[in-house]
Amino acid sequence: MSEEKKYFTRLGDGYGIWMTEAEIREDIEAGVADAVKRGKVPPLSEEEKQRLFEIITMEGIIVSVKQGDQVVLSTDHGSATLEREAGAPIAKEVQTQLLERAFGHDSTDFGFTEYSYKAIKSIASYEAARVNRALDGSIIPVLYGAMPNLGFYTKPDGPVENWAELLPQGKIKEAFKAQEEAVEHAVHDIVFVADTMYDAGADGVNMDTAGASGDCDFQAALLACEEIKKRHPGPEFGVEIGMAGEFVLGMHGKLKYKGERLAGMYAHDQVRMAEAAGATIFGAVVNTNTSMTFPWNIARVVTFIKQCVKNANKIAVHANVGMGVGGIPMAEILAPDIVSRADKALIEIAKIDGL
Repeated sequence: MSEEKKYFTRLGDGYGIWMTEAEIREDIEAGVADAVKRGKVPPLSEEEKQRLFEIITMEGIIVSVKQGDQVVLSTDHGSATLEREAGAPIAKEVQTQLLERAFGHDSTDFGFTEYSYKAIKSIASYEAARVNRALDGSIIPVLYGAMPNLGFYTKPDGPVENWAELLPQGKIKEAFKAQEEAVEHAVHDIVFVADTMYDAGADGVNMDTAGASGDCDFQAALLACEEIKKRHPGPEFGVEIGMAGEFVLGMHGKLKYKGERLAGMYAHDQVRMAEAAGATIFGAVVNTNTSMTFPWNIARVVTFIKQCVKNANKIAVHANVGMGVGGIPMAEILAPDIVSRADKALIEIAKIDGL
């Protein structure tokens, strides 16, 4: 009796494993069920689950989509990729040209080493000059990116009390007030930097890792986006909001935007808020579980992102497929077999606009 055929895949930490057809299908079902339970979203159809199985088990290391099904690429901190990942001491203005001409990027994110709007505010004019030089030597859209990073506004380096210290002490009202004050400071700084980059000719701004400090962080990104689009309406200056995690942590718990509580929102609700704020691109995130298999993770991701795309009307959804999100393993060196399969599944089944 011949041994049952096994297919090579990986765990969420990148470790290579072999799975039978039955095991893969079982994990696909479990991943879909987890997304349905947590996000209260519709499950994938039987046809979509079959297509997902086919993508997971396709022959070859790298798989791709059909001609004409390609999507565009956006980045976070993209202009520093060669310096950060490869250790190459190349100016970011030059890296922008290399990413465009050698690596085929559709756009890039130009950011400072300390990737937070609070830190950048004091050097915004210097950064604007570099952005201007990068624009002179490139064609692709150049966005200026940084994190709202509301934790930077807490004492001793910032102006407000640290709510992470106040909450364990039972000082709930004080913690609420500190977060609300931090939102005001962050919105001011983000808008200031955005105005500076607009004057320099940038094609937009990217608020990366929004929600990292909880619902106050996400609210700051939304309010800043709303103000930026009031000042600079029209398509010539875009705003990208990329999330920190798959759901918004309720560090405050009562903060709202457009009458809806932000705490606990998954991607399919987050995208509605981003669109209401006037954002151009929404960077949807679904976390990778390192102890589960790729079939489980990608089934869960596609289920979440499919509903996210469905809820988006005028905003482009770019699924985040970096380390530890979007079904991609939590590993420094990303395996192309998994990356290409995750991309293909998101394009063909979830119908994303970009990566």
